[in-house]
Amino acid sequence: MAKLNSSARHTWRLLPLLFTTLCLASVFSRADDTTRFVEITEKTLRTTRANLATNLNDTAWHYARALFERAEFATNSTQRADLANDGVILCRRLVTAQPKNVGRHFYLGMNLGQLARTKMFGAIPLVDEMEGAFEKARALDEKFESAGPDRNLGLLYLEAPRWPISVGNQMKTRKHLVSAVELAPDFPENRLNLLDALLRWGDEKAVAEQREALAKLLPAARKQLTGDAWASSWADWEKRWQRSGPPSK
Repeated sequence: MAKLNSSARHTWRLLPLLFTTLCLASVFSRADDTTRFVEITEKTLRTTRANLATNLNDTAWHYARALFERAEFATNSTQRADLANDGVILCRRLVTAQPKNVGRHFYLGMNLGQLARTKMFGAIPLVDEMEGAFEKARALDEKFESAGPDRNLGLLYLEAPRWPISVGNQMKTRKHLVSAVELAPDFPENRLNLLDALLRWGDEKAVAEQREALAKLLPAARKQLTGDAWASSWADWEKRWQRSGPPSK
């Protein structure tokens, strides 16, 4: 990532990559797939909004998750920012009311990530709050969302600009991405994230190990993680798996 004396233009180009990486899916090749994902997330958003209106309880963060997921398929930055702002405002209020609820901290960080995607240099001040939200979620339940706190901390340290601009740090990246794999070894996203980082670092031995592990776990995961809730994730995972150069059968 860019250092302090690097080109500002270089930082501008990489900042959106960070917050795209933290989201559920990246780029989809078929317009009809995207339309389907919009419909799925809109339905979930309506359902969770209705539940929130009638019962502001321990599961209120489900609405924040739905806002995050809908923002992933926003058609423009204004729509994404509006959805993310709603999620951030809600989660800040929920965290104040119930600071020991892991989902509220976790989806505060996730919605901050969506908001940051719309801000370029204005994203950097949000990084510390994102980091803190994921750290608090990890302290409350490190296995939440299949080791989500470690997964997102690892991605944050991988893609963020390094000190003194921001929190980017290769040692922390490895620590948290490895921890996510150890806590939830059968969740494809965790191994794909670690594999992506290892490819970037040129660690050929570790790359081969993760490719072998993924080749073994993906068939079972395809049978277990099914339905609309996983459709966009699989669209992303399959593309990344093929791009990583999986071993020949």
